[in-house]
Amino acid sequence: MRKLKRQYLSYPYIVWVVGFIVLPILMIVYYGVTDSDAGFTLSHIFAIAEPVHRKALFLSLKLALSCTVICLLLSYPLAMILSNLHLKRQSFVVFVFVLPMWMNMMLRILAWQLLLSNNGILNTALEWIGFPKTQLLYTPTTVVFGMVYDFLPFMILPIYNAMGRIRQDVIDAARDLGASQLQVFFKIILPLSISGVLSGVVMVFVPALTSFVISNLLGGGKVLLIGNVIEQEFMQNMDWHMGSGLSIVLMVFVIASMAFMNSHSKDGEGTAVW
Repeated sequence: MRKLKRQYLSYPYIVWVVGFIVLPILMIVYYGVTDSDAGFTLSHIFAIAEPVHRKALFLSLKLALSCTVICLLLSYPLAMILSNLHLKRQSFVVFVFVLPMWMNMMLRILAWQLLLSNNGILNTALEWIGFPKTQLLYTPTTVVFGMVYDFLPFMILPIYNAMGRIRQDVIDAARDLGASQLQVFFKIILPLSISGVLSGVVMVFVPALTSFVISNLLGGGKVLLIGNVIEQEFMQNMDWHMGSGLSIVLMVFVIASMAFMNSHSKDGEGTAVW
């Protein structure tokens, strides 16, 4: 009887999953494989091969990969430094990284839009030093900068948590056996933290690939990503069939990347190469 009562507690979650995840995905699939007359067609999915859509998809993949690599290069050394500090209250470190995410993402990006504008603080400072005004906004580099700023905590936290699980006596034993710093890193720390790295890569790459708000605000319509194309099809052209077809293609890329990372995470998680 008690077990049955516990099952009742899962019903609200099941309703939430069905209503806000399963049904919207089914609607996207339905609109993506049908036309305005409710006839079956794959033309909206194959529309990704059109030059405009193909260019937007490749640019999205390029910027998402760039954002992921930059976040990884910044996060891994920082996570190592924090894990070596042996802080008594590690929850405070987590709080510091989570704190920026409490502010609305739109407000944070709008703040950078003001800072990077032609009359913003950065251009004013450059002009005061003696440099001419520089076009900082509306470039792919600025969009990547906004992505890195927004998604960096999603890379730091899993890597930091993975490194926090590495036992210090394992590292001390390797050093006692004559292992150098590089050997300790490549044969112990890196293999044992690879699960956190892969989790961070997925958590950064997926939202960066599907992002459209950052490119709208910092790209000014000049940096057209596949997320922007889908948003325009839904909101401006009111073509739900085309938008859904392109969304299906984007979902395939997202699911493939997550499956690839999960398979490698299971193979290499918690193993050290001696």
